[in-house]
Amino acid sequence: MNYQEAVNYLFTQLPVFEKTGGDAYKPGLGTATAMDNSFGNPHLKYKTIHIAGTNGKGSVSNFLASILQEAGYRTGLFTSPHIVDFKERIRVNGKKIDEQFVTDFVNNYAVKFKHLQPTFFELTTAMAFEYFRQQNVQIAVIETGMGGRLDSTNIITPILSVITNIALDHCQFLGNTLKEIAAEKAGIIKHSVPVIVGEGDSRTNSVFIDKATQMDAPITLASNKLQATMGGVTDDGKQIFNVFKCGEPYYTGIKCGQSGKYQEKNIVTAVAAVEQLQRQGINITKQNIYDGFENVNQNTGFYGRWQIIGNQPLTICDTGHNPAGIKYVAEQIAAQHFKTLRMVVGFVADKDTASILKLLPQNGVYYFCNAQSKRALPSPTLQSLAANYGLNGNAYQSVKEAFAAAKSDAAKDDLIFLGGSNYVVAEVL
Repeated sequence: MNYQEAVNYLFTQLPVFEKTGGDAYKPGLGTATAMDNSFGNPHLKYKTIHIAGTNGKGSVSNFLASILQEAGYRTGLFTSPHIVDFKERIRVNGKKIDEQFVTDFVNNYAVKFKHLQPTFFELTTAMAFEYFRQQNVQIAVIETGMGGRLDSTNIITPILSVITNIALDHCQFLGNTLKEIAAEKAGIIKHSVPVIVGEGDSRTNSVFIDKATQMDAPITLASNKLQATMGGVTDDGKQIFNVFKCGEPYYTGIKCGQSGKYQEKNIVTAVAAVEQLQRQGINITKQNIYDGFENVNQNTGFYGRWQIIGNQPLTICDTGHNPAGIKYVAEQIAAQHFKTLRMVVGFVADKDTASILKLLPQNGVYYFCNAQSKRALPSPTLQSLAANYGLNGNAYQSVKEAFAAAKSDAAKDDLIFLGGSNYVVAEVL
């Protein structure tokens, strides 16, 4: 197989959650452990940081990787899903995994591990861990796929665990209450390994504190000590954030390559995580922190979060796709100035669509679409559901058609927003 054939194999011959949803969800660590053992446990060759959470884990993962790179560490980064290119998932110092490595890995191990019936995510986790070993990374930032306790990344023993926040998502797998979901995320807490909880919640804090106590793991509730607020925007488009510690200025004038009000929470989580790493002897200076936030896009290739992709009309895309993520998106839209709001949206069928639709702005013209995914909610169905919440517009058979219609209708001072799922953003970009 060549590279494209290898990637096609991963997506067509293995169960892929992003394509088929629950059919590809296989909880448990048995397969991941067996594959890891066959490689001689590569993740033991470098330090790891483990990140879980409902929202924000991608941002925090990229922030930490960028800061570590600025500090001079050879840094691995494993995130999911990718938006456009499979290679986005596995990076070393921001450079995507080599195509030849992907090709060789699939050719050499897909058949070897066939008896284990690995999922797409299990096999790509093994690929990432072995690639990081061969690339001699010093620290790898590892994002969970879903949950934590039974996620295939949870075979690692990191130097730091980070849980960004808890909200209702993937309830059919993780639980129907915030406490049940928190218990799954808390599964990444390891014995004596410090843990940072980014966005505290009175309904779930006790779950993390109890688990940390049980595991003798020092715990920090970041939002109890740190707060961040958005400031202005620099001439080159960087969003300014100010971090406060117990109400006093702490990190002021952070220029961040990522904007969006929700990054206030993620910056707090990242700062708290960095401070814990410093306490553990990881050499990170204050300047490294500032530079890491400012250069995150260049350092890690991060994109798709409140990303401006056009002007006149201002055109923005965002990958927020569950009620908590959409809530932040709606708040950010409300803070913009525009003549007419044009919303190009599509969702996957297994999300809590009703809760999402309740949060979307009613003052917009809607262009309902469905991405080219088996999980996509058909646009006529979405159009009908949205009408129940006062959201009106036309249905289109593709993201491309919907976006083209929005651009055709828009004046220079309008705002076009595209989102609702990763797949919508992927097809736009």
